Amino acid sequence: MIQFGTGGFRAVIGDDFTRANVELLAQGLINKMKAEGAENSPLIIGYDRRFLSDIAAKWISGVFAANGIHVQFINREAPTPLIMFVVKQAGALYGMAITASHNPAEYNGVKVFTKGGRDASKEVTNDLEGYINCLTAADVRTMPFDEGVKAGLIELIDPMNDYIDSILSFIDIDKIKAKKMRILLDPMFGVSKTSLQTILLTCRCDVDVINDRHDALFGGRLPSPSAKTLTRLSTMVVEGHYDLGIATDGDADRIGLIDSEGTFIHPNDILVLLYYYLVKYKGWKGDCVRNIATTHLLDRLANAFGCTCWEVPVGFKWISSKMEETGAIIGGESSGGLTVKGHIAGKDGIYAAALLVEMVSVIGKPLNTILKEIKDEYGHCEMSEYDCRFSEQKKAELNDLLFTQKKLPEFPVEVEKVSYMDGCKVYFKNGGWIICRFSGTEPLIRIFCEMETYSQAVAVTELMRRFLGL
Repeated sequence: MIQFGTGGFRAVIGDDFTRANVELLAQGLINKMKAEGAENSPLIIGYDRRFLSDIAAKWISGVFAANGIHVQFINREAPTPLIMFVVKQAGALYGMAITASHNPAEYNGVKVFTKGGRDASKEVTNDLEGYINCLTAADVRTMPFDEGVKAGLIELIDPMNDYIDSILSFIDIDKIKAKKMRILLDPMFGVSKTSLQTILLTCRCDVDVINDRHDALFGGRLPSPSAKTLTRLSTMVVEGHYDLGIATDGDADRIGLIDSEGTFIHPNDILVLLYYYLVKYKGWKGDCVRNIATTHLLDRLANAFGCTCWEVPVGFKWISSKMEETGAIIGGESSGGLTVKGHIAGKDGIYAAALLVEMVSVIGKPLNTILKEIKDEYGHCEMSEYDCRFSEQKKAELNDLLFTQKKLPEFPVEVEKVSYMDGCKVYFKNGGWIICRFSGTEPLIRIFCEMETYSQAVAVTELMRRFLGL
């Protein structure tokens, strides 16, 4: 069975990520498109640097070509936000990215996009699963990639310049030029180097790059920007006297940030910084959107700005949908993904990086100073996080405990309410909260807790961990 999680279909290579399954997925989408009368719309497809990504993109293209559907094949390693940008610009009804984003190297996957360059909704992926899982290998039509190109059914495209120019049109190039910033870029062996380095050099930043070679094992680490995975970047920023260290995950839709003192800036704080900047310095007015496991400091800012912070389940499709519904100017998640109104509907670590560089240039203060001023004014919120892998037996036990029996430990602070919208989230009367939920991309249970101080958050997280027997 091919199933879609919060970030598309992801599986271990050679286990469920196989040629047979990838081609079944492609044929399922084709059948769905034909049922919708969408077969005259081109499919946009691109791939990242993971093992088999380029080959899998060609497998899928061959299936579409054999079924008579035109394919626009991005003929280079491409950031996921670039692929979403092309879906939007081309007016295509569907697109695909071959990537497992920030997952470990043994994974690969397929993200599906819909009209406007959006992450496919739960309704779309549920429907697509129905088309896929009633197929057999005998139902798949395919042809060699090269034959599809020769027949004109597969068109090779390179939209990188259009994507870069679009981002440059959104930022204040002159302000960044005047600052003359020194930046150290870490693509984490992923696909952001060309686009992000070009943008920063155009703005006359002095840019150096680490971890930019093609390494399908991602240097032996998780290709996800975090305090743990960015220790080398942090050290080099301090030793090299850089103004910023910027990292992106494997497919460049998430961002990691290191300030001039080598401190990792949590993605929660990146969202807070950018929302503050858009309203206070760029004069924008509007709501913000966060997922259920992201900082409530955004709520405080929104309230102070006379706006609303909307809470949605985990999965960026929920964020982009709520942004469209409410006209919110920014939306994001505590894992480093965010988007800003006017760009694509999905998360984009490259655009986020460019906007952060603009922010530092315009405000003229170090990141840690700006962040301290915000928290001194609006309050301190500090987050603790804990991840744990589980067996199927343990998952069943946790499901029963949390969602059937709905049991919870005795917390040291008074509980205001409990929500089961996505996982189990406990809201405390002091403004803090804790959530336990199963990952939609890996076999993990995740605990996030936010309190006024980090030590308080760690203590409540540890209480929940022991209660769950993790």
